[in-house]
Order: sequence, then structure tokens, then C-alpha cells
Amino acid sequence: MAKPIRFNAFQMNTVGHQSPGLWTHPRDNSHRYLEADYWTELAQLLEAGHFDAIFLADVLGVYDVYQGSADAALRHAVQAPLNDPLALVPIIAGATRHLGIGVTAALTYEHPYTFARRISTLDHLTRGRIGWNIVTGYLDSAARNLGLQQQLGHDERYDLADEYLDVVYKLWEKSWEDDAVVRDKARGVYADPDKVHPINHAGRHYTVPGIHLCEPSPQRTPFLYQAGASPRGMAFAARHAEATFVSGPSINVVKRYVDDTRAAVRAAGRDGDALLVYAQALVITAPTSEEAHAKYEDYQSHVDIEATLVLLSGWTGVDFSRIPPGATIEYIETEAGRSALASLSAADPSRTWTVREAARFIGLGGRGPILVGSPPEVADQLELWMEQTGVDGFNLAFALAHETMRDVVELIVPELQRRGRYPGDSDSLGATLRHRLTGKGSRLPASHHGRQVRITPPLQSAA
Repeated sequence: MAKPIRFNAFQMNTVGHQSPGLWTHPRDNSHRYLEADYWTELAQLLEAGHFDAIFLADVLGVYDVYQGSADAALRHAVQAPLNDPLALVPIIAGATRHLGIGVTAALTYEHPYTFARRISTLDHLTRGRIGWNIVTGYLDSAARNLGLQQQLGHDERYDLADEYLDVVYKLWEKSWEDDAVVRDKARGVYADPDKVHPINHAGRHYTVPGIHLCEPSPQRTPFLYQAGASPRGMAFAARHAEATFVSGPSINVVKRYVDDTRAAVRAAGRDGDALLVYAQALVITAPTSEEAHAKYEDYQSHVDIEATLVLLSGWTGVDFSRIPPGATIEYIETEAGRSALASLSAADPSRTWTVREAARFIGLGGRGPILVGSPPEVADQLELWMEQTGVDGFNLAFALAHETMRDVVELIVPELQRRGRYPGDSDSLGATLRHRLTGKGSRLPASHHGRQVRITPPLQSAA
């Protein structure tokens, strides 16, 4: 039996996410991102469509590489203005019963002690439906606003991240024993202090001697997502990630990523087949093929090329305002994201991309494929990508809010269900996100690095 197709909804707490210029479309609704109702409507739509999760992207900075200024990003609403994704979690959780909520948080600029408490709080409030997309950041503008001249080097960010994860694992997994909370009203004892332990972490980057402030949440550690595609990022994912995301323009690029990542996970002593891999994609559909392609052409007419170059410049650290539109692009090593240009260059080795072509390609839905057609045609394409790449599902970008997601829920989901490739009514209402995705309970697997960390006993003073 073919494995089911999974969907996440790729969103951001902003006007323009990965379809630059589409906010100008008369049917687009993304200007309402400031309203709580915008998010509850979307969350309830996704839950009706049995999505695994809403996945909230984030950056902590502005796209100011293009022309050396944030002006173009602000003018075209290129992920600016941008609000905090974590603040949306209680709103979405209150409007749904089983939809997972994945949040992006850059660990480079927030202390693990306070972050661990924030995530535990959200895991409690969502009854275990929170996931964390672990990112190290890639914008120098974020570093400058937090007191640094520039961000740490690419690999150095991952070195810091490994220690950061050790700290939060110790807080989430080791500080409170499972039976530390007793809630004994008769004795007046809420928690047994002998079963709550300081973590005594003293490392290169962090010193955290005390206990975790929160009692254990349903998952303890949130479900862990990661999206690094560089060799160092892949090694990090092999150690920590339970699910990964890939953005690639072709089946060959995505398959290579899937194969390499699963191999890295196995080399790290974990089950590579248990890793969930979601490929980014944009679905444009309508009841007939002709209507779907007309919709695609309509969307294309609203793509803003300069806004797209602002986005691409921020992703890569390359100022594309200085490169003629007809010039070819090559893979350039930078300290920002290393995968954007590499994935384009590798998509078709016989093709040389111009700046204009690259901008046009990512102008709708980012660096993933665009699947256009009637529901049967799109379902065929989804099945093909599943079979030829080995992914487990798709992180679906959108062109118009909330039209794109509504089309998927109302047209694609029923077609996939008819084929036996998509879940129906959830049989795990009330389950945690980890249990819904893995079927193996709410906790990290016992073999995961997060369960293997140890806390150091305090030094005993001499008598």
C-alpha cells in the first residue's frame, strides 16, 4: 500500500511571504495578517483539510542586501513588516483541536534558558501540539540589531547550535523527573524538590546552572524540524531533526537531498526511514485544467521581479541589483544561505540560469515546484514526486491568502482521499504532534541525542 501524502501549510506572520508582489492581487487577503480572525480562519481551514501542521516561518531581520538598503523590502512588502510567530500559537491552538503548530525560532540570538521556558509554556497551552523549526539565522541585519557587527560564520553558527540544543534538552528532559509533580493537597506539596534538578551546564557559549522553570509539558521537547541543506546543516539535522524541509526546483535535486539526509541520519546511529521529509511546493488548481492554467497566468502577472530579487539577495547574501538581469548565475559560497543558488544550479546541469529566469522561477512560491492543473492532474504530480523523491509530504506555499489553501482543501484533498493517499477524519484527536506524526508516543525516542544528554551533579564542598 502506498504511503499517505502529508501536507503542512507554509505561512509567515507578514504580508508577503514567498510570492513577492501577489499581495497586490485583488483577491489576496494577506493584508489582514494583523487580525486574529485571519489566523483562526486559516487554522480551521487547515484542520478541516487534515493538514499535519501550520508551519510558521520567520526571520529576525530585514532583507537589506539588495541595493544595500531595506527600502525595496519595505516598498514591496518582502517579509516586512513582520510580526512574532510565537504570539500566534495560542490563537491557533484555541481555534483547533489537533492541528500541529510549527514555529521558527533562530537560536543564535535568544538565550536557551528563556527560550526553553517559552516553548514549554506553549507546549502546555497547546496540549502538546508545538513544533520547533531550528534555525541559526542568515541575515546580518539581525546580528547588527542585536549588538554584533555581523552574524557568526555559517559553520560556527551550527557549532553554537549544538551546545544550545544540549542546554534545552537538559532543561526539558532532565531537570524534572517524570514523577516530580505530585499535587498533594493533603500534605501541601505540589512538587518534590528531590526530583527537580539543576542542570549545571557550563560550556563554551552558555552557562546555565539552575533548574527549568516549567514542569514537564506533554512532549517535554517540542517536535523538532530543521531545514539545513549544507553539509554542516545536514550533519546537524542528522543529530537532532525529526522532520526536515527541502526546497528544490526538480525531482533530482529533492531526491538527492532526501537520500543524503537519510544516509546522514543512519550514520549518526538513528533510523533514517523514520525521518519525515517535506518538500516545498505550490499547488495552483481549479475544477478544470483550463481554469487552473488561466489562474496560474493571472498569478504570474502579479509577480514583482524587483521584490523577488530582494528576497533572493537576502537568501544568498549576493546583491542582485549589481548583476544585469540577463547575466548568468553561478553557485557562490556566502555566509548567508548556501542552498538557494546551489539548488538552481543542480536542478538541470545542462541549463544555465539567468538572474531574470531565477527571479521569475522563485516569484511564485519560492524555490519549490509549481504544480498546476485540475485535481486529478495535480494529484498525479504529487504522487509522482512522492514516488521518485522519497519525500513523505509537502510544505505547501501559497500564492493568494487564503485562496490557495482553500483550493487545496476543497479540491486536492478529496481527490487524494478518493485515491487512498490522504487521511480522513483524524483518529488521534487530542494526541500530541509527535504522536500524530510518528505514532510512537509523545516523547523523543529513547535513542535520540536529546534523551541521552546528562546533567552534571553539583560539586560537593569540602567538609
